[in-house]
Amino acid sequence: MARYRGPVEKIERRFGVSLALKGERRLAGKSALDKRPYGPGQHGQRRGKISEYGMQLREKQKAKMMYGVSEKQFRSLFKEANRIEGNTGANLIRLIEQRLDNVVYRMGFATTRRFARQLVTHGHILVNGKRVDIPSYMVQPGQKVEIREKSKNNVQINRAIELSNQVVAVPWIDVDKDKKFGIFTRYPIREEVVIPIEERLIVELYSK
Repeated sequence: MARYRGPVEKIERRFGVSLALKGERRLAGKSALDKRPYGPGQHGQRRGKISEYGMQLREKQKAKMMYGVSEKQFRSLFKEANRIEGNTGANLIRLIEQRLDNVVYRMGFATTRRFARQLVTHGHILVNGKRVDIPSYMVQPGQKVEIREKSKNNVQINRAIELSNQVVAVPWIDVDKDKKFGIFTRYPIREEVVIPIEERLIVELYSK
């Protein structure tokens, strides 16, 4: 299935949680979810019962939408998470957090993961001094991710960095916002990744 390109705030209202799909509006407290905390459409305020399968599917859809990955990419990440030793759900979150577009977002160089993905595909990002234009590139501990020299005065990037000062930095990444680079120091622990996702339900869904 192609990546969703419609109105993202409608998606957040449908799920009833912020998925960080909006940048400035979200940080300014002006998102549609803040104003209308119920589903979109004529019957949006009605909350019907949802089956166990529906809950599992809902969590997978939330995760895919939040991180901006396709079904094929998500399934591939799950298979890798299941192969790695340890808790499959925690492994899945760790792997998806390693994606380059997500790391750029976590460093505060973009207000949304969608914008971060755009920065990567347009060649604005370097990894260990080399341009990488693949959003799904898996960043490894110790690698340096930075804005290329020609893009350091980009207005949108600088605005994102300014706004990111409102957000608490994640402990597995060290960032120098003045010099516009960061180091992915280690793999994140699941408890450190604050997201509205219950990965246990996703594991149950794919394990059927």
